[in-house]
Formats: sequence, C-alpha cells, structure tokens
Amino acid sequence: MSKKRGLSLEEKREQILRIFYESQDFFLLRELEKLGPKKGVISQSVKDVVQSLVDDDLVSKDKIGSSIYFWSLPSCAGNQLRNSYSKLESDLASSKKNLGELVEQRDNLKKGREDSDEREVALEELKAIELKHSMLKDEMGLYADNDPAALEAMKNAIEVAHSAANRWTENIFILQHWCSSNFPEAKEQLEHMYKEVGISDDLDYLQ
Repeated sequence: MSKKRGLSLEEKREQILRIFYESQDFFLLRELEKLGPKKGVISQSVKDVVQSLVDDDLVSKDKIGSSIYFWSLPSCAGNQLRNSYSKLESDLASSKKNLGELVEQRDNLKKGREDSDEREVALEELKAIELKHSMLKDEMGLYADNDPAALEAMKNAIEVAHSAANRWTENIFILQHWCSSNFPEAKEQLEHMYKEVGISDDLDYLQ
C-alpha cells in the first residue's frame, strides 16, 4: 500500500485559512497547533504556515496583554485579493504603455534603415573603411620608433644623461683633489681604492 502524500505548502495554507474562515474567531498559536492536525497540517509546521500567511497579509495578528492572537475573515482575504488584482491591473497597464513606447521607438529607428541596394552598398563601404583604418593603425605601430615626438623625447633623454654623466665626473675630480690635498701621504692607497671602484686614470668628461 502506497504511503499517503503529505500536503504541499499551498495546501497547508488553505487548510489553516479554512480554520479561521469556518470559526471566524481569534486564536493563539498553541490553539492553532492543536487544530492544524485535524486539517492535515502537522503541529510542527503550523507556526511557519501561519507566519507565511501573516507575511502575505492573509492573516492578521496582534498582541493583547502578553498573548499574541491571530485571526482572518473571508472579507479580509477578499480585500487582499482585490488589492492584489488592482496592483496587477496597474502593473499591466504600465507594462503595456512601456511596450507601446518601445515599439514606437523601434519603428522610428527603423526609418531610413530599410533594406535597399543603397544601404547594402553603404554598409559595405563602411566595413571597408573600418578595415582600412585598422590596417593603417597597425602600420603606424610599426613606425612608432620613427615618430618625431618619440625621437625628440629620446634626444632630450640623451642630453639629460650626458649632462648627468659629466656632472658626476666633475664630482669625482673634486673628491679626488680633496683627498689628495688632505691626505697626501695616502696617495698609493687612494689610487688603489680608485681602481677598486672602477675609476681609471683615463677618466674624462664626455664630449
């Protein structure tokens, strides 16, 4: 014998609402948990089902003293359905209006773009121009090293490097002169030190 299928969430909601509609009374949660199994809704799921109905405004709740009471009347559900219906009607009208505006925009954009031999020729010419532009752009990249602006920047960089090299050469000569003047007895040690750091006898300014 096959096992009886349990109620779906929507079926449980319908059965709990039936409790309210048939009695048209107020209930505590623990009372609903006792009545739920009689409608096929196990007591452990009654709380979640009731809360889902409250969230959808199909069941009302209020705290009276230290207790929370739940209730729902058929008229409340009818009002809720009417409000939902009115909202859907409004959304539908708005969507239809937006659709009409989009269709109008589409039709306006189509004007002058109808398929024709002239349009096909123009599109082919546009594609050819775009391809030529891309090829020229790639070719320009090959000659970037000969760009006058790049050459000028390179020239300026060389001049800066040349000036900096001569400035440091001048600083080395000044340092050597100062060492020789202040430590004449250490001439051999200084010459050996110069060679160790790469300062040769033929060091001179760049021309």
